[in-house]
Amino acid sequence: MAIQRLSVVVTRRLPEPVEARLGELFDVTLNETDRPMSREALADAMRSADVLVPTLTDRIDQGLIAQAGEKLKLIANYGAGVDHIDVATARQRGVLVTNTPGVVSDDTADMTMALVLAITRRIPEGLALMQAGDWQGWSPMAMLGGRIAGRKLGILGMGRVGQAVARRARCFGMEVHYHNRRRLHPDIEAEHEATFWDSLDQMVSRVDILSINCPHTPSTFHLMNARRLKLMKPDAVIVNTSRGEVIDENALTRMLRAGEIAGAGLDVFEHGTDVNPRLRALPNVVLLPHMGSATREGRIEMGEKVLVNVKTFADGHRPPDLVVPAML
Repeated sequence: MAIQRLSVVVTRRLPEPVEARLGELFDVTLNETDRPMSREALADAMRSADVLVPTLTDRIDQGLIAQAGEKLKLIANYGAGVDHIDVATARQRGVLVTNTPGVVSDDTADMTMALVLAITRRIPEGLALMQAGDWQGWSPMAMLGGRIAGRKLGILGMGRVGQAVARRARCFGMEVHYHNRRRLHPDIEAEHEATFWDSLDQMVSRVDILSINCPHTPSTFHLMNARRLKLMKPDAVIVNTSRGEVIDENALTRMLRAGEIAGAGLDVFEHGTDVNPRLRALPNVVLLPHMGSATREGRIEMGEKVLVNVKTFADGHRPPDLVVPAML
């Protein structure tokens, strides 16, 4: 008698090799349109499937989990962040949650440094000048930016991505400072030549560039609020490739417009695709459409982690990337 295969619903399009392998191993339902599934469609999927493979565009909250059927036993998230999933409620209902950590740390750190350079060296302004055909030739005082060597970089969140940013920053000759929920081991600090600040307020007030690399949790929501943003130096810049909710976007917009912060590079936004139009209009801001982890290699590696988690679960073992509420 044939062994019953797990039914798996994937909420968005994944790289073709990943979808093909899922189809070989499981009874898989793919989202051919690649449009975010409605709440009703997600509820239907969670009633019919053994495994749901969502992404950060799917809000798996308490109410949705309450509608899940008895079949659902695993939410194998495609992505490292799980702030869109009510992990505690899922576990209470006997549903495991996994993620894909550590895969895109280098990709995200690369984008962080790209944004740092884009702002400090005025790359988008230069690009716009060339595309408009307005360049009149070189002159000593034209398009002056700033040198990043010797600048103080403050990293908010010194996990995998934060440490990858620190490695790159040191290669550019920057001073690395960091604030973290827990201080790193002295050996890791020495490796990155990093200075720990127990007080986020004090670090923010002293650095030239602030990089947001912490997850979105209840304790980090608006961690960079209006009061803390006002502590930054007027010539400082802020870069966020983590989660938009960490920054009070309205407060940041007001300060950028007033010249109280020199610039910002944002790959994520507080309200998803609903970006403040006043923010989009500012010349001292570089905005990207959540591209930090968008490499072909990274997307395939994320999918491979999903495959390992689901296959390990199907074989009756603990998935390697199991998320438990105590980790959050």
